[in-house]
Amino acid sequence: MATSTIATGKIKSWLDKDGFANQVTMYQSKISDVINSIDDYDAVVSTTIVPENIKNKVINGVPLLTGIGVDQVYKEIKDKLAL
Repeated sequence: MATSTIATGKIKSWLDKDGFANQVTMYQSKISDVINSIDDYDAVVSTTIVPENIKNKVINGVPLLTGIGVDQVYKEIKDKLAL
C-alpha cells in the first residue's frame, strides 16, 4: 500500500499545481477492488500488474515511484481524463 500512497500523493500534488484538482475525484484502493467496478472509473493509475481485460483504462504508475517517465504519466492522465 505504500507505493500507491506515494503515487497518489504525487498525482494530487500535480493536479493541485496544474489547477486540475477540482476536476478530478481520486480513490486509492487495491486493483482487486477495482476490477469488478472498472466501468465506474475513467482511468486507473496502477503501480502493480493488472489483468488484461482492464488494461485499456490503466495507466502505468511505476514511473511515479522511479522518477523516470513521470511527465508521460501526467500526459496520459490528462489525455484519458480530457483535462
